[in-house]
Amino acid sequence: MDPITSTAAAGIRARMESLDLLANNLANSGTPGFKADREAYRLYTAGESSREMAFSPVIESHVTDFSQGPLTVTANPGDLAISGDGFLAVDAPRGLLLTRNGKLHVTPDGKLVTPEGYEAATVEPRRMRLNPALPFEIGTDGAVTQDGSVAGHLRISEAMPGATPTKQEGAYFRLDSSQLRNLPTERYQVRQGHLEGSNFSPAEASVKLIAVLRQFETLQRAMQLGGEMGRKTVEDVARVAP
Repeated sequence: MDPITSTAAAGIRARMESLDLLANNLANSGTPGFKADREAYRLYTAGESSREMAFSPVIESHVTDFSQGPLTVTANPGDLAISGDGFLAVDAPRGLLLTRNGKLHVTPDGKLVTPEGYEAATVEPRRMRLNPALPFEIGTDGAVTQDGSVAGHLRISEAMPGATPTKQEGAYFRLDSSQLRNLPTERYQVRQGHLEGSNFSPAEASVKLIAVLRQFETLQRAMQLGGEMGRKTVEDVARVAP
C-alpha cells in the first residue's frame, strides 16, 4: 500500500475511535458529575523501505478531563455538589469508588446512598445512620447534621500525586485505597441542594461531530488520490515496458 493511502487509512481509523469517544460523551452529557474522555494522539512511524517512512496518527490513550462541570441548584436536600477539587467516596460491592455525582437519598434503614445503592463513605470508621423521617443538613465541610447533632462527615478524597483514577461505568472512578488521601477542607466546598453537571455539552458534541465528518471527507479524498496515483503508475510502467 502506498504511503498516502496507508496514512489516510490510519487517519480514518483514528477518526472512528474519536467518534466512539464522542458517542459515549454525548450519551452521558446529562449524567451528573460525568467527566468526558478526550483523545491523546501519538505518531506511529513504520519503515516502508530503507528510504521511505510512513507516519500514521493513532489514538494512544483516552485522557479523562477532570475539570469541574456547571453547578445547578436543585433545592433537593439529598443532592450535593463538590465545588473545587476532590471526589465523594462511596462503598461499592467491590470496594471504594469515587464520584462527583452527588445525587443521594436516605434508605429506610438510614443509609445515605447513591442511585445505585452505594453508601456514602465517612471520615469516621463508623458509618452514619440517619432518620429517614427527619430533615438533614450537609455543611460545606461535608458534616452531616440531623436533629442538632453531627451524624458523620462525608469522605471527600483525592488521588495521590502520580495516581490516575480508572473510569468505571457512568460517573464512577476506581483507585486503590493506598493511592487515596482525604482532601483538606480548604480545597473544596460541599453544596447541598446542588448538582454538578457533565463537563461535556451537546453543543460541544455538535461542533466536534462536524469537524470529524469534514476530516473523514478529506481523508477519503486522500485515499482516492492515492489509488489514482497508484493506477497511473501501473499504466505508465506498462506503457514503457519492452
